[in-house]
Parts: sequence; C-alpha cells; structure tokens
Amino acid sequence: MNFNKNDANKLLQIIKSRRDVRGNRFTSQAVEEEKLQMILEAAIAAPSVGFSQPWKFVIIKNQQIKDSIYNNFVDENTKAKEIFKDKELYAKLKLEGIKEAPLNIAVLYEETDKEILGMTSMKKMGEYSVVCAIQNMWLMARALNIGLGWVSILNEKKVLASIHAPKNTKLIAYLCLGYVHEFLDTPELQTLEWETKKSIENCSVIL
Repeated sequence: MNFNKNDANKLLQIIKSRRDVRGNRFTSQAVEEEKLQMILEAAIAAPSVGFSQPWKFVIIKNQQIKDSIYNNFVDENTKAKEIFKDKELYAKLKLEGIKEAPLNIAVLYEETDKEILGMTSMKKMGEYSVVCAIQNMWLMARALNIGLGWVSILNEKKVLASIHAPKNTKLIAYLCLGYVHEFLDTPELQTLEWETKKSIENCSVIL
C-alpha cells in the first residue's frame, strides 16, 4: 500500500495535535468498545524487538482499583512537590486524571526467560517496544478525538499489586483514557513556561 502527501500531512497534523490529557479535561462520556478496540489494535501493530510483542494491557473500570491508584499518586506527588524549586506552580498543576477518566489502562512489559532476537546486547529493547505501542495508542486515540494522559508519578510496585499483575511483568505506563471538553492548541506545560519547546536544530546533529 502506498500513501500520498495528503496522508503524510494528515498524520503529521495528528502527531502535532497529540496532548497529554489531565483530569480537568475529561468528560463522563463512555468510550465505545469499538473505538477502544481500534486503540488496542493500533498498539499491537507497533514494532517490537525480535517480534517479541512483549506488551500486556490491563483495562481498569473498577472504582476501588482506581481509588487505590489515586491514593498511590497522592503519596508520590506529595514527595515530588518538595523536589522542584517552583513549588507554587507545581501545586497548581493537574497531573493525573485517574478518577475522572472513564477508563484507565495499565500497560505492562512481560519478561521472559528465553533469548529474544535483538536483545542480547541492549536488554531494555523489550521495554522500549512497549513504549512504541503506547505512542501508537496515543495517536489513534487523538485521531478518534479521544484524550489520553500518562500518569508517571506512581509507585510501580504498588500499582502492580493493585491490579494483581503477574510477577514476570513491569509497569511501563499508567494511562487515563476518555473523551475531553477540548484539546489545547498548545501543550499546557509549554503555555505555563514550565519548559521551552525545542526546535529541530536544538535536538539534532549531523555527523
């Protein structure tokens, strides 16, 4: 299958319009099963080292589990507040949407004892493959006008215990998924000047 310039421009537009969505953006509208399946289908179409496909997706709707994860976040976020110099700005940031999002998804990496093609030297390639799946989910969600947020201020071991994950798994991402009131034109942290957006020249070199 070949694609044309219009297809490439549309893909670039979707990529540039992707946002990390927080709880103050989500609506209560349920995500249709058909669209959830499209997002998961995009995930498993990601490249993986040695075609290992080491990902596992735990779809969380249970409110008690959400509450447990949220309490985990609160504990970790309290510690994080003390790390950054601009504590006043940090305190204003909404950094998760665990309770507000209709769906939470824990994305896991499944470890294996067998040798994986491409992982004999770089042992983290399996985990990086799972990150590729997450990016695919994010872009498909945005193409469907569904918001997705990645919550990383969590204690991994406690999350795995809350979702009764198998012992051979690692938590790569905890995602919040749902429809939103709006997608911001500019990333929120850029607007708040938490960081400055880098140009291509700032992050590329020619050797």
